[in-house]
Amino acid sequence: MHNSMITELLETIKVKDQIILLLLRELNKYCPLDVPQEDPIISLEYQKLTIDDSPIFEQLEKLDYKQLIVDYQNINNKPLKPVKRRTGGTPIPKELCCPRCDAPSDYLYANNGDSGQFQCKICSYLFSKQNKYNKQVLLKCPHCLHQLVLHRKRKKYDVFRCVYNDCSLYRKKLAAMTAKQRKVHQKNPSQFKLRFFYRSFRVDLVPLAKKQPNAPVVDLSKIYSSPETLGLIMTYYVNYELSARKTASIMKDVHNLDISYQTILNYANAMEPILKYFVETFPYELSDKICGDETYIRVKGKWFYLTFFFDAEKKIILAHPISANRDTELAIHAINDVLTKMQEIPEDLIFVVDGNPIYPLAQHFFAEHGINFAIKQVIGVSNKDEVSAEYRPLKQVIERLNRTFKSGYRDTFGFGSHKGANSFTTLFVAFFNFLRPHASLEQRVPVVIPELVELPNMPARWLHLIQMAQKSVLDYQNALT
Repeated sequence: MHNSMITELLETIKVKDQIILLLLRELNKYCPLDVPQEDPIISLEYQKLTIDDSPIFEQLEKLDYKQLIVDYQNINNKPLKPVKRRTGGTPIPKELCCPRCDAPSDYLYANNGDSGQFQCKICSYLFSKQNKYNKQVLLKCPHCLHQLVLHRKRKKYDVFRCVYNDCSLYRKKLAAMTAKQRKVHQKNPSQFKLRFFYRSFRVDLVPLAKKQPNAPVVDLSKIYSSPETLGLIMTYYVNYELSARKTASIMKDVHNLDISYQTILNYANAMEPILKYFVETFPYELSDKICGDETYIRVKGKWFYLTFFFDAEKKIILAHPISANRDTELAIHAINDVLTKMQEIPEDLIFVVDGNPIYPLAQHFFAEHGINFAIKQVIGVSNKDEVSAEYRPLKQVIERLNRTFKSGYRDTFGFGSHKGANSFTTLFVAFFNFLRPHASLEQRVPVVIPELVELPNMPARWLHLIQMAQKSVLDYQNALT
């Protein structure tokens, strides 16, 4: 009796709910309902997740103040004298000079009282201590074309913003505020993001710089085991995804070779710098379908982030940096690793990534250095926008690569050192690019090297690949001397 009453009540609620929805639809035809739209004003707690468009980067033409003084003398038949200071005027630091022509402080006006703006008498350039003039690049707002000023300095980046009150972006966001938001904004203006912001990252990186070997070459003839044994170890350890301990066991049980697991790890660490240089400097033939994603690995009991960038068509891994932080610097290094492998950067180059804001910020970093490409972000797990619908297949490709890597990483139970993580990852990339047949390539390896294909077995191919890598490092070092 009790259950039947509950069932009847639920049915009644469903019927009335349908009637209410039907009435609302009919009412909306004659009197549209006031449905609140998406709020274009971004509150403080979400500011770090939003990235503005790239600013306009204007290269500042460098001038010579001495030559300008000579030109002034020749044109006007009189010398250009230093600024005559008034008593009690705004003092100008002696070490300050014009960022455009290097004119000393004697030729600088305190252009706007105590606000910190200066003007050069020689080249008429306006600047302030807060402007980003040290790189000879002017940052301008894309909405009003006014120069950005330094807002605050962070540990790894500087924040610039547009302070022009008639900026179209600022006016648009200000007009879109509700009455409640305006009241909050009057009391606490920093509560909302209304102005154009740009983050300029201070990264110890020269874009497109070529890789250099950072360790001496290992002489294969001087290792404890024979070269053939080294080829067997690499085959078991990398190809068949066995841990160092399991590899040591199979070498003893199958080949009657007593090799400790630590020796196997030592071999992997010794091969890493040689193979890394070979992987980074090989002249790949690439497509324009580049995708990237991050995955987690365990290093010394802590989570680290490994970022793969991958040519989805050629099936070639192009970047694999590891970092303790999932930040913009990691994205910058990963994208730079891709760009250095290109013979020429295509004008229509596109990187397909997830919705992490570190990638648009990395894009801005390279644009600041005159390197341009597009970023397409696939958001979430469903196609709620056109970009996600078009580029999701590429995103799924990089996720499959992550799973392939994790299948071998899982047996390691994490890494005991950062060096061990780098070694394992570099060996995996070398195997994936040069030795591993791929189903979508009709069982061909992504990068075909004829000398490797002709060899009879995998240990021999590993050994020859290591020898090729060793020769490339020696050739580079001989070229330096």
